[in-house]
Amino acid sequence: MDRVEGRIEAGADRARLAVLHGVATSYEPAPGQSVPVPEDTVVAVLAALGVDASTPRAVRDALDAHARAERNRLLPPAVVLRGSARPWLPQGRTGRMGRMGQPGRAAQPGRTEQPGQPGQPDPSDFPGLPDGTALRVETSDGQSLTWDAGDAWDEPLPLGTHLLRARTPDGRSAAAPLIVAPERVPQPPERCHGFLVQLYSLLSARSWGMGDLGDLAELAAWSGRAFGTDFLQVNPLHAGVPGTPGQPADPSPYRPSSRRFPDPVHLRVEEITEFGRLDGPAREEGQRLLAAAAELNAAVLRRGEPIDLDAVRALKLRALELVRAVPLGPGRRASYCEFLAEQGQALDDHATWCALAEAHGPDWHSWPGGLKDPRSARTARARSELLDRVDFHCWLAWLTDRQLATAQRAARDAGMRVGLVHDLAVGVHPGGSDAWAQQESLAAGMSVGAPPDAFNSRGQDWGLPPWRPDALRATGYAPYRDLLRGLLRHAGALRIDHVMGLFRLWWVPEGREPGQGTYVRYDADAMLGVLAVEAHRAGAAVIGEDLGTVEPGVREALAERGVLGTSVLWFERDWSRGARRAEPLPPGRWRAGCLATATTHDLPSTAARLTGDHVALRHRLGLLRRPLAVEQREDAKGVAEWLALFGRLGLLPEGPGDEEAAVRAVHRFLLRTPARMVGVWLPDAVGDRRPQNLPGTWNEYPNWRLPVADPAGRPLSLEDLAASPRLHALMDEIRSQAARPPAGPPKATPDARGPRGSDTLSP
Repeated sequence: MDRVEGRIEAGADRARLAVLHGVATSYEPAPGQSVPVPEDTVVAVLAALGVDASTPRAVRDALDAHARAERNRLLPPAVVLRGSARPWLPQGRTGRMGRMGQPGRAAQPGRTEQPGQPGQPDPSDFPGLPDGTALRVETSDGQSLTWDAGDAWDEPLPLGTHLLRARTPDGRSAAAPLIVAPERVPQPPERCHGFLVQLYSLLSARSWGMGDLGDLAELAAWSGRAFGTDFLQVNPLHAGVPGTPGQPADPSPYRPSSRRFPDPVHLRVEEITEFGRLDGPAREEGQRLLAAAAELNAAVLRRGEPIDLDAVRALKLRALELVRAVPLGPGRRASYCEFLAEQGQALDDHATWCALAEAHGPDWHSWPGGLKDPRSARTARARSELLDRVDFHCWLAWLTDRQLATAQRAARDAGMRVGLVHDLAVGVHPGGSDAWAQQESLAAGMSVGAPPDAFNSRGQDWGLPPWRPDALRATGYAPYRDLLRGLLRHAGALRIDHVMGLFRLWWVPEGREPGQGTYVRYDADAMLGVLAVEAHRAGAAVIGEDLGTVEPGVREALAERGVLGTSVLWFERDWSRGARRAEPLPPGRWRAGCLATATTHDLPSTAARLTGDHVALRHRLGLLRRPLAVEQREDAKGVAEWLALFGRLGLLPEGPGDEEAAVRAVHRFLLRTPARMVGVWLPDAVGDRRPQNLPGTWNEYPNWRLPVADPAGRPLSLEDLAASPRLHALMDEIRSQAARPPAGPPKATPDARGPRGSDTLSP
């Protein structure tokens, strides 16, 4: 009995230790259903956080160490202050950093303020700051502001991420990140509409075998002027991991090498100033490369072959090496030097990884020993030896940044009120640039995924190493802050994939099944605070992809901060009435704070949904879990329910049986909702039936390699799109309907929206 009691006590201690470090020991796949996390998973995850829980003695030691740290703590791990408030610390030993402008009401130490309860008194007996403690804020713009714990501070702190320092009369000191954030992120204009497009799929007559930033600028200039579109949402343009002989590059934009820097494969080479100055043999080779690029383009647009990312990358790289030999003019040189100074160590690390990957392969885990450490002496020597290639990759980052700026400028010049909406992937490739340069911030031996649910009984492992919440806090959230700042340089808005990851992520220990993971919590208030600061600096709106399993309170917290959600028509059903089958949610009951769309890159196109083609495709690939007839019957029933609602609302005057009219009805419905933004999946505008990505497939389907096509699957160039009567008919109607007010006031019915299916991300 004593042995059993000892195991129970040890388990309770381990669970308590896990909770202290934000590691879940159970999770709820459905309301009221609790699933325990395997003990060895908890031990492995704690180890990845630097906490030894391998034995009962180790657990007790870790608990004692945590208790000592808490007793001696002077400041919370992070302090988040919101709004036009002022810092205030009450007199006396129990003084704490409170919400600015709320005298006498203090935030609870050790955690950030909860939404809707700013300045709640702290009920716990947590030692505070003694009298005479000197406080200093080192602001992000170089100021140093000081005051005593017993005094009020009358000057507002600037928005930003700062460092708060405390020093007591007896010589104890502490420091903590201080995030002074606006209450809400900037909001997009009311009732704006735009296109959603995977850039690689948007080929023009001038492309080099895949869509590029020149095509993006052209789409922006045309759609803004022709249809009054306000935004273009694109896939992540993050730098990818290059392929090797016999091993093609992963084409998924959601498993990049670096999220911090864009991929130069998106460059329009001919629009680089120095390309026009090639002469002699270099000019002749440049012309040969242009001819080869035209052939790559023809392979996709005329012969219907999938996009060959590796061939495009190799061709552009050779062309860019030619251009690199042309000296920059004084103004261009000054711009490049300014970019180098702005980007600093992060760019140097990324470019060094690129140069080392060329020499040793694209997975840094296989590099010679000393090169695995970005700060080692051997890496420093290699950086010096490869200086020309390092500079080459820095130059590529600068060129890509310039063309991104041009595309955003083209969008705004065309009258777009938002412009480009960039996409932030949830993580990075474990062998790539960010994983190499930010090893201390990432959890070794862990991968991000999703737990088992009704849609995926095994769970999901996305192969992306997660950030360590403790490491982010220790750096003042610098990697996260710099990432957001880089993405928002040339953006009117930012879409965050799997936005629930700002609150918690499912960690899967290496070698275990996806279902044997657990949730790890992040300081959501700090993550949202940094996001609000950077969005405010850029004047950019934020859209969170909140499809899938979302824990209670997350959507409300995001909405309070002004982060828009994502609402996909086919998932919006009324789950509040207790019926076995939820009815389609009427337009007046949709939330206003969202981007409303008919589909996404991971879902069937609208034409495929209406015709049932997506079910037939999954059947051909062996992906259906039930007999084909059952799947078709269930799918057709769901579509019929929506079409019936469109009919009752007078949105389908053409009557049933007209696919193109039904697509228009879908978008008429979206414009009836109070959604602040309405997005049109560009392939929907021309009746494309093929998904860009089919979750659950790898080699079976050409994921991330298809151009936009017509209903018969014939590829369409940007010029074809501009001449498409079907596209014009849809967009002309959207433009006229977008100016009309939505039908009925929006209602706060979060429960009516119900479950959305599984956490979905398919690298």
